[in-house]
Parts: sequence; C-alpha cells; structure tokens
Amino acid sequence: MTSFVAIRLRPHHTWRMRQALAIMLLAAAAILPLQADAYEPRFDAGSTLVLAQGNCMSLSQAIESVRRRTGGQVLSAETRVQGGREVHHIKVLKDGKVRTHKVNGCRR
Repeated sequence: MTSFVAIRLRPHHTWRMRQALAIMLLAAAAILPLQADAYEPRFDAGSTLVLAQGNCMSLSQAIESVRRRTGGQVLSAETRVQGGREVHHIKVLKDGKVRTHKVNGCRR
C-alpha cells in the first residue's frame, strides 16, 4: 500500500520568502531611474514626437516644442482624444512639405 506524504511549508519558510521578495522589490525600485518632471523629446521612425514625461504637455507647449525641434512653420494644431489620452496633432511646413507631428498630452 502506498501512502501519500504531503510536504508542508512551515510558517517561517513563508515569512523568509516574503521577506526576500520584499527586499528584491525594494532593490529593483532603487535601481530603476526616477523620472524627472521635465520631458525628454525624441523622434521615432514615423516622425512622431514621443515624450517621456512626468507631467502632461499642453497644446501650446507641444506646438513650441515641435516648432523648435523641426524649425518649420506651424500651420495648424488640434487636440484629439485617443485611447483615453490626449494626442496633439500639429501640422508643420518645412522645405515645401507638410508633416503632421503627434505629441502625447494628458491622460483622461
């Protein structure tokens, strides 16, 4: 006859695992860089301005940022809501070509 033996974890093992997990999570949080309030603009392949930012960007800030970055003439700008987030669409004329730049705004 075969008997089933269950392995039982003792409470101090569970406590040690929780303590080790908490230490690893705190270490990971300390290692990850904290975001500043300033934004860091960068362009992806589709000429879309992507922002890593702590605060949301207003339409006027987005227009100024795109104008400075591209050096072109801003023709129009509007804000649309896409996926629960504001997206600023800014049309810029440069070298005879009109391009639309998208800048992430505030979450809704």
